[in-house]
Amino acid sequence: MPLSITPAIAIPDWELTETYIRASGPGGQHVNKTETAVQLRFHALSSPSLSPAVKARLKTLAGRRMTADGEIIIEAKRFRERERNREDARARLAALIEQAARPPKPRRKTPVPHREKRKRVENKKRRSEIKKMRRTPTSE
Repeated sequence: MPLSITPAIAIPDWELTETYIRASGPGGQHVNKTETAVQLRFHALSSPSLSPAVKARLKTLAGRRMTADGEIIIEAKRFRERERNREDARARLAALIEQAARPPKPRRKTPVPHREKRKRVENKKRRSEIKKMRRTPTSE
């Protein structure tokens, strides 16, 4: 079943690699012999499912979760059950890609109010006077 993120973006299962590893945490002796944590790998930069703009935003959003060759690695070990950890890892990947799919809001320049300009100039004048007073007196 493909991982559906937005109506336009769906990642097929063949692009995702899941590895089960041993998790630390509660569980007594059982935790030492079962592999309930999930390591989800998704090669984002070579994925045909994502547009170049989404890939670029995803690279900055993923941070250290993305390797040098463009693979996103998500480890999920929050729960004791393997299936819940698997769902958690897929949900976290989907949330990350969904966030990258939203284009950033363009910044609109707003004019600086006249009062702020005046205040800045007055502060500069005041500071200048203070520094002038610190100077050694000249013999005139």
